[in-house]
Amino acid sequence: MAAPYQRQQEAWVPKTRLGKMVAEGKITTMDEALETGLPIKEYQIVDALLPDLVDEVLDISMVQRMTDSGRRVKFRTTVVVGNGNGYVGLAQGKGVQVGPAIRKAIENAKLNIMKVNRGCGSWECGCGLTHTVPSQVEGRAGSLKVVLIPAPRGLGLAAGGPAKKVLEMAGYKDVWSRTEGETRTTINFALATYNALENTTTVRTRQQEAQ
Repeated sequence: MAAPYQRQQEAWVPKTRLGKMVAEGKITTMDEALETGLPIKEYQIVDALLPDLVDEVLDISMVQRMTDSGRRVKFRTTVVVGNGNGYVGLAQGKGVQVGPAIRKAIENAKLNIMKVNRGCGSWECGCGLTHTVPSQVEGRAGSLKVVLIPAPRGLGLAAGGPAKKVLEMAGYKDVWSRTEGETRTTINFALATYNALENTTTVRTRQQEAQ
């Protein structure tokens, strides 16, 4: 899948202020792009600044809708993107075919890219490395609440399917998790985890741990 994205990137003509700054070389890292406060409205910005980004399809479902002309069927996909080193994005995409729906979801996920904080918030560890969440955080989506708790090194990711994949993409190695509510809906499970990780950005960490 790398080749099609490369061709699109070569033909990219930026239309936004942030896109033009990236294309002109004035911004060379994603940190710099996020610090500008400008919204990311072109997925090619993320392609240029995070070339090591990978994607994972979490769910594909079929959506049917009745219209005057008959039954309309579309596919809805949920995709998470990340570089395994502090950046993660999550989004959905729709299309009459699976392939275009996945590509749309990938592009949307890149527009939702964010940087998360990692640290060593577990009282059982204290290693000072960036392997878990810096402190307990929680996120909600629909009726589901996900709580992420710092864990010691070597524990691994004690989380369910979609949540575990989101944590892996963000670069976490060891995390306890607790859920309240219905976990069978993939998008809510993934989104609640994503929202919890967004709350790590409000947590203060020691300078040597912040990453």
